[in-house]
Amino acid sequence: MSRTESQSVSEQPIGVFDSGLGGLTVVRELSRTLAGEDIVYLGDSARVPYGIKSLETVRLFARQDAAFLRRFNPKLIVVACNTASAAAIDSLAGECDVDVVGVIRPGAAAAVEAVQGRPGRAIGVIGTEATIASGAYQRAVAELDGQVEVLAAACPLLVPIVEEGRGEDDPIVLSVLGDYLRDMQRHRPGALILGCTHYPLLGGAIGKLMGPDVRLVSSAAAAAGEVARRLGLAKTLSPRAAGGRLRCFTTDNPDRFAELGGRFGGRDMDEVQYVGTDELEEALASRT
Repeated sequence: MSRTESQSVSEQPIGVFDSGLGGLTVVRELSRTLAGEDIVYLGDSARVPYGIKSLETVRLFARQDAAFLRRFNPKLIVVACNTASAAAIDSLAGECDVDVVGVIRPGAAAAVEAVQGRPGRAIGVIGTEATIASGAYQRAVAELDGQVEVLAAACPLLVPIVEEGRGEDDPIVLSVLGDYLRDMQRHRPGALILGCTHYPLLGGAIGKLMGPDVRLVSSAAAAAGEVARRLGLAKTLSPRAAGGRLRCFTTDNPDRFAELGGRFGGRDMDEVQYVGTDELEEALASRT
């Protein structure tokens, strides 16, 4: 690659997609780690949550989401959805002409690192029904360290609760978390993977319930670190130290997305545009 070509790739945006608002926690981490990068984000809020749908359906939606983002000529695509990462990361990597980063493998690696030197300490993971049923985290951990036990629990109500804008001090949130985490509290794993990008917004409450000896691992933060690593290796990091722009698309209500998005992304949502699911379908059809 010539210097001119390399420079042009460096200035291309990072594409990020999720089933709704949750992937903006990945955008938050990317903005902290790579403040000069432009980001194009797609939140498929009209079809949220992905976590209760079949893996075949999620795979189709993920392919449509990625095809839409490819219209913006991204230098890398982040699958900022654990369910979509579990269902589609391999197929997306095979059909996209740019690097694709999911959230599961980086999250698993961070959790394995967290329990190193702590014999007998298991890793817990909480996620959507589809993510847990896929066994993706269990396999990823086993590939890294086959001696570590993985405890998994599905938490299907957390995504819609967070999308409603409920905070971690909300009595409903605390009641639901207490029910979902009861078995995890009893086993006291060495690390607990927040296996959904919505869950960092409940990190304070989860941490209190689990106690100080259980390290919480954010799949969003781990994914941002992996993006930085890959762009660094490819020498395609933005030359800017700050000032990266964020452009958002949603398949549902842009006003509501902008209102809630700041809470997830840690920044104002200045540019949110509506895109119909039919446009996502067309984007994939035009590439097949």
